[in-house]
Amino acid sequence: MSERDFQAGVLKLARFHGFELRYHTHDSRRSAPGFPDLVLVNTRAGRVLFRELKTNKGRVTPDQQAWLDGLTACGMDAGVWRPDDLDDGRVLAELRSQTFTQNRT
Repeated sequence: MSERDFQAGVLKLARFHGFELRYHTHDSRRSAPGFPDLVLVNTRAGRVLFRELKTNKGRVTPDQQAWLDGLTACGMDAGVWRPDDLDDGRVLAELRSQTFTQNRT
């Protein structure tokens, strides 16, 4: 599964599960290096998720890891999702979750 198709699936699931605000930088050349691909906001549940999307073989860059670590250190729910996480139910579980997840790469 391409990262683009994966992202489209994640955004569709996020919308369905109440994340009414979904942000993705379309052109990252002018953004801070490593900022996560998605910011998902569910105001009713009071939740914000920061997620870096990678293919199953894609590597997290040092800048991306720094952002994920920094966000997590500040109490934010930040991590990496891969297509395998969609297949095994992790993405859905984290969208439905009322608790923070650990930063997993």
